[in-house]
Amino acid sequence: MINEKLLKPNSIVVVGASNNIAKPGGKIIKNLLDHHFAGDLFAINPNESKIQGIPAFPDVAELPEIDLAILAVPAKYCLQTITDLAEQNNTKAFIIISAGFGETSDAGKELEQQIVKVVEKHDACLIGPNCIGVMTPWHASVFTTPIPELTSEGCDFISGSGATAVFIMESGIPKGLRFASVFSVGNSAHIGVEDVLAYLDEHYVDGESPRVKLLYIENINNPDKLLYHATSLIKKGCRIAAIKAGSSSAGSRAASSHTGALTSSDAAVEALFRKAGIVRCYGREELTTVASVFMCKELQGEKLAIITHAGGPGVMLTDALEDGGLKIPEIADSEAKSALLQKLFPGSSVENPIDFLATGTAEQLGHIIDACENDFDVDGMAVIFGSPGLFPIGDVYDVLSEKMKVCKKPIYPILPSLINVKDDVAHFLSRGNVNFPDEVLLGRALTKVMNTPQPVTETEVAHGIDPEAVKAVIAEAKDGYQPPEVIHNLFDLAGIPRVKEMVAKSESEAVLAAMNIGFPVVMKVVGPVHKTEVGGVILNVRNVTQVRKEFHHLFQIEGTEGVLIAQMAAGTELFLGATYEETFGHVVLCGMGGIYVEVMKDVASGLAPLTHSEARSMVTSLKSYKILKGFRKQAGVNIDKYVDIIVRLSWLLRFATEIKEIDINPLLGNEKEILAVDARIRIEH
Repeated sequence: MINEKLLKPNSIVVVGASNNIAKPGGKIIKNLLDHHFAGDLFAINPNESKIQGIPAFPDVAELPEIDLAILAVPAKYCLQTITDLAEQNNTKAFIIISAGFGETSDAGKELEQQIVKVVEKHDACLIGPNCIGVMTPWHASVFTTPIPELTSEGCDFISGSGATAVFIMESGIPKGLRFASVFSVGNSAHIGVEDVLAYLDEHYVDGESPRVKLLYIENINNPDKLLYHATSLIKKGCRIAAIKAGSSSAGSRAASSHTGALTSSDAAVEALFRKAGIVRCYGREELTTVASVFMCKELQGEKLAIITHAGGPGVMLTDALEDGGLKIPEIADSEAKSALLQKLFPGSSVENPIDFLATGTAEQLGHIIDACENDFDVDGMAVIFGSPGLFPIGDVYDVLSEKMKVCKKPIYPILPSLINVKDDVAHFLSRGNVNFPDEVLLGRALTKVMNTPQPVTETEVAHGIDPEAVKAVIAEAKDGYQPPEVIHNLFDLAGIPRVKEMVAKSESEAVLAAMNIGFPVVMKVVGPVHKTEVGGVILNVRNVTQVRKEFHHLFQIEGTEGVLIAQMAAGTELFLGATYEETFGHVVLCGMGGIYVEVMKDVASGLAPLTHSEARSMVTSLKSYKILKGFRKQAGVNIDKYVDIIVRLSWLLRFATEIKEIDINPLLGNEKEILAVDARIRIEH
């Protein structure tokens, strides 16, 4: 939908232009002039003949053909203006700055839709309404500042909020973060974040197009489109970071299971970003710090050297990196350490962090970086160098800048003295570098980047699942929570291992079932959804007499339709579930069961269907992963089997979209096997 007239217009008209630069229509003109728009620029203002030195006309009828029109007039005038421009002036691109549309009322939404019909009828494109505008290397069509110097070496930035776009730029520019283009899509009446990303993907040219994309998203209207194009861009070598705002559950969901309570649009977003390989951020500083990490050379391993002349920041950075799973290894090469130590002042340390004292020089920093690049077993370097304000340290930053260009390993500069040596820092940034003034923010951002999985594009249908057989079972099932026999059929078709179970409607059936399964057994009430809350689960039933007694006890519970006799399994409690989210599909959740899912909410999410690599990434991301592997002589669970069960569940859901909610809690696992013990499935046709 985006066209070249929006990106590279030869002519622009500002409707609602003004000589007052405190008004949006005046500031847009000023920004276009200040940033040297090279095409023809016109203004519409019925009361002026010139606006800031450019020709002004009372209405669009007197204009020549116009590529791009920017509207800064009340909403009620926009429809007719766009109609006139499209029909009379062959205008193919529009930006509506004005508010008062779908964000305010149903009438405003209807007006938006009428405008979109006109735009589409004339094969044009529309950004907005209710936005700050667009910036490309050809024009700065915004009414805000700052306006960064736009370069293809910077990042493309797409924002659903104009004000937030300004604040994110204000966060990034002081770090040295550069921009290639900025799109503020506002209400996204015609073009949303996904559409801009699609255009950047479809027109990507390796070696020429910006490789870093930043997103601020308030609504994901087309998850499939976002997933496809984000994955495609990352596969081409791009890197993407995004904030998804407004993801918390504002209201309570009537949760009839653990999955229902935990899964929200936020879990769906998390799953989507994980599948696409997007680094998810939660604030402006985090987003721009992650973007600055992207601007450095890519870290190829997990071992980092910290080079510092200040102890405290080195300690804090070490903690932040190791908390996120990166390593600050001891330097083992004693010969190389000794050779380096001889080049430093007495009292310096060549352990890791490498401390070359507050009196360290530019030459010494060069020696340390060379040793880390060529001699020490590390994958990257973080350099902390500030100043107490006694003297300029530009020579140090010059060495650092040069080493960042020539070294193959990434170097992350931490220059915290933004006041004492602000001129030296400014010169360092002017050479195209980034700066991480806060070492902890860098540590967290770097570990977040390293822990974000790569996108997965291949599909691998779980072995042995018969889609037609699954669909046949679903077709015969009634809406609502399913009886055990339906659950058993679906699990068996999917290859999800389960405990032996039989439903008894009489005492004699219960006894026979227990004897066939083998003691000890578990007895559960069939009917009530929350079995434990009504005392409907009896564990460790060891003989026939106890079976008879507990059968009569369970049948007295209100709503009982039968008694389930089940194999008594043992092991670590695991949780696996999924819920169907509109537009996203099935969101699969996994984690440890019991208190870990109910209280600690230690779960990972993924979008069905899942590959084995995706499912494994979900499991390894759990805080409780060390427990699952086995911890302090406690036996773990069979991770491979758990991963396979997650994949099988995701493919079952792929063939059964009628399953709106499924809860397997617990699965009981040990080093040999994992068995589904209790499950609920809700179907809606």
